[in-house]
Amino acid sequence: MKILLAVDSSEYSAAAIKEVAKRPWPPRSTIRVLSVVEPITPPAAELWYDGRGSLERATQEMRKHTIELTKTTAAELRRNGLKIESGVREGHPQTAIVDEARKWRADLIVLGSHGHTGLKRLLLGSVASSVVSHAPCSVEVIRRKQSKKSR
Repeated sequence: MKILLAVDSSEYSAAAIKEVAKRPWPPRSTIRVLSVVEPITPPAAELWYDGRGSLERATQEMRKHTIELTKTTAAELRRNGLKIESGVREGHPQTAIVDEARKWRADLIVLGSHGHTGLKRLLLGSVASSVVSHAPCSVEVIRRKQSKKSR
């Protein structure tokens, strides 16, 4: 079985990683940890620009952070005896995840979700929703359990 685990540095991704780690996967399953470096658009670039830096340097820092994230996640899952691969792609997560699943012929995509609904979902977009709608395979969306206070 080929499982594509899409991660970012959010707590929702951490919940998906924990879920994948605790599952008894079929023998010879492979988990590919994937993270996507999003392009920096001009308004976001202003947030990264510090007067001494550049857009390219900001992109390199994001790439470095993303590579470290996938390596750390892969190492964590390997400790559980799982066969792990990792990769970093550049682009928009919605399309990069689906494209990777298609090229790799994944059997399952696992990813975390913020669980936004209504206007927040419309304004912020939803990677999980887009992946579910366009994926060439099954998709499991892991939601972090909410405490009673945050409901």
